[in-house]
Amino acid sequence: MKKYINLVFLSIILFTSCSEDNDQEINKVDVTLKFTHHWAGTSVTSEDFNEFKFTTENGESVSIERLRYLVSNIILDADSKDYQLINIGEDSGFEIEFNEVTIGTKSLKFTFGFTDEDNIDGVYQDLNSVSFNVPGMMGGGYHFMQFDGKYKDLNNADASFNYHVIRAVDMSDSDNLVFEDTAFEIDLGNIEITNNATIEIKMDISEWFKNPNTWNLNELNTVLMPNFDAQKLMNANGKTVFSLGDVSQ
Repeated sequence: MKKYINLVFLSIILFTSCSEDNDQEINKVDVTLKFTHHWAGTSVTSEDFNEFKFTTENGESVSIERLRYLVSNIILDADSKDYQLINIGEDSGFEIEFNEVTIGTKSLKFTFGFTDEDNIDGVYQDLNSVSFNVPGMMGGGYHFMQFDGKYKDLNNADASFNYHVIRAVDMSDSDNLVFEDTAFEIDLGNIEITNNATIEIKMDISEWFKNPNTWNLNELNTVLMPNFDAQKLMNANGKTVFSLGDVSQ
């Protein structure tokens, strides 16, 4: 009889253990972050490049030739990814996957660019290979964004712009560079995860030119990397660029 009771007790333990394991498996899901891009509500893809399709807040007609940017410290509650280069022109880097995420309420945050702690010159070989570096004379490290295109100038002629975002550097004394960390965190709030999910992160490209600083491409168009004040303006405008889109699950 005692032997029978022990067997029953052991069976209960094994059954409970298996049930708990199954529950843990059921409670883990896959989550994909999907970056999409638009200009004030109009979808933007690589197919829209090299055409004067867009107008800035200041009234300049623009075409996009290249747009790629870096996000880092991508945090979905307890799960994280180091960094990702998103390249609209090459249709790459749009999705970031998190596997075996426990269901529940998750906070979603990421950093635009690299913070000073992570912006270490030359250490990211994949970024080195695609020329995303910042020249050593500007302190090295990496771009946060390379946004190139054309705009119609005051004479309605095609002119180039290079809206390149980096860590702000004051180069007035070449022997004593002064830096300001212009990476910034985007907090998209809390999201309830109940199943496998795709979370859309929307980038409104037009915001780079309008909020809070109305950008005048006739004044600020090229050679912006060594322009300390321009980099701080970009930092301010970038904080309204990203927003949470659809969550499908």
